[in-house]
Amino acid sequence: MKNQKETIRRMVSYLNNEEKDGGFWLPNIQRSFVWKEEQIERLFDSIMREYPISTLLIWRTKSEIRHRKFIDNYRHTLKLTDFYVPEDGKTKLLVLDGQQRLQSLFIGLKGSYEKKELYFNVLSGNLVAPEDVRYHFKFIDSQVASFPWVKFKDIVFSNKLYNQIANSIVNSADITLSTDKINKISDNIARAIQQFCNDETIVYQELDSVDNPDIYNDDDVVEIFIRANAGGTRLGKSDLLFSLLISTWEDADEQIEELLDSLNRSGYDFSRDFVLKTCLSLLGKGARYEVSKFRDGTTREEIIAKWGKISDAIKDVKDFLYGKTFLRSDRALPSYLTFIPIIYFRYHYPHKWNTIQQLDTYILRTLLTGAFSGTPDNLIDKCTRAISDSSEFSVNRLFDIIRADGRSLEITKDTILGQYYGSKDIHLIFNLWYKDFDYVPSYENNLPQIDHIFPQSLLRSIKDVNPTTGKRNILKYKWEDRDQIANCMLLTTQENGAGGKWDIPPTEWFEDKPANYLEMHLIPKDKELWRLENYEQFIEARKCLILEKFGYLIQTSSQL
Repeated sequence: MKNQKETIRRMVSYLNNEEKDGGFWLPNIQRSFVWKEEQIERLFDSIMREYPISTLLIWRTKSEIRHRKFIDNYRHTLKLTDFYVPEDGKTKLLVLDGQQRLQSLFIGLKGSYEKKELYFNVLSGNLVAPEDVRYHFKFIDSQVASFPWVKFKDIVFSNKLYNQIANSIVNSADITLSTDKINKISDNIARAIQQFCNDETIVYQELDSVDNPDIYNDDDVVEIFIRANAGGTRLGKSDLLFSLLISTWEDADEQIEELLDSLNRSGYDFSRDFVLKTCLSLLGKGARYEVSKFRDGTTREEIIAKWGKISDAIKDVKDFLYGKTFLRSDRALPSYLTFIPIIYFRYHYPHKWNTIQQLDTYILRTLLTGAFSGTPDNLIDKCTRAISDSSEFSVNRLFDIIRADGRSLEITKDTILGQYYGSKDIHLIFNLWYKDFDYVPSYENNLPQIDHIFPQSLLRSIKDVNPTTGKRNILKYKWEDRDQIANCMLLTTQENGAGGKWDIPPTEWFEDKPANYLEMHLIPKDKELWRLENYEQFIEARKCLILEKFGYLIQTSSQL
């Protein structure tokens, strides 16, 4: 492995350019570009401030690997398939780590972001705190850009001396500039030329499989890729497996994206990672990600051949989830892995699908107890083997397997009442609670919102006497008193928005509400309990109503 250095100006000129050792490209091992405008703008600020931008990892190879161009003019609607280039046995340089940075530089210096080009405020650069932006960059429509915003690519790719560029900017300004501002412009242009054109800011490690094929064969590079990305969240084994899958499946990108769009349009967040793990389980390969499963070709061919059945099984389970359990939002799903055994049964025994007993109980109990949290690959395999051995989806048998794996299925009063505003499972409980809630979470900002019945501002206003000073300055109700589930309710966006509940006390909010509204929200009907001075009695009364509603779930594992 050898280290190479390049200036940013030269590096972006090598992207998609075969003249430089076959050119730099992106293998399909890489996921889509995900950076936002602000992230790109901050990258350019970091470079101007001489912050390091990390070492890239490049693979020099002749392997016929599917790869694609870097995107110049980015749009969120574009498809990666439009950027594929024909596979060939020529020398090429594939970017294994550093896509987001290089892609951001390419967009900023060679292209555009949603039809806007990158501009630099030539009067910025004053000293600021490390976390603040010092050199201001912004994507702007060229038709509305004006001084002091200057198109940055015109600076970086100009062949003039830095002082000539600065003088040209000063002369074209539509205002009279002070000496300090003229000097600021000159300093900023000099710094930009130094950082982007003169200094070898880009450092990359090159794995050379062309001159050293025995040292870096394809398997070695795969392992290096996995280890290089093991510590971060940018890429992982699922991305690698997907890249191996689509090397023999032309429509993989489109087919999987169509499935995910179908699954998620009603408020979920199923992922490609989930789909791949499900595929492995359905085909009896085990849920654990292993590169060897995809290297032999058999797994890939089976997924391609059986994709229609696989996607239908996943969709049917999603429909059951939405229609029968009322878990209609990603917020209500702490884990999606609990569904893999169900999908396995639907895939292998479709004629028995409608005969499963207590399926909703299986879903709700495993989600509430976190039975498939952590690293559940072995548990998933045990469950699917039990289903295969018996050709049945026996909830009690699966519960025995889960308990034998050392995982609890016990739901107690504390499981329900121990939830707080902001806790991970409170949305799950509320989605069970509000089965008849009238909303369609088509967009995130349309999702129902959790609100405090007794507003926090009112509860914070109640103070106890400080025994040390004798002053009434100690909060009577701490956060756990204010945020407990017994003081929370689910409201529509309209109810909780402008002109809605906000800090309205329950005595006013519930005054004109009909009986069915109070019943839906489990509000004690004794109006005296709605008064602030009776907060503690209200909480106890509402806890009783909550436990009564969820009594069917509150039972120990020994009672199952």
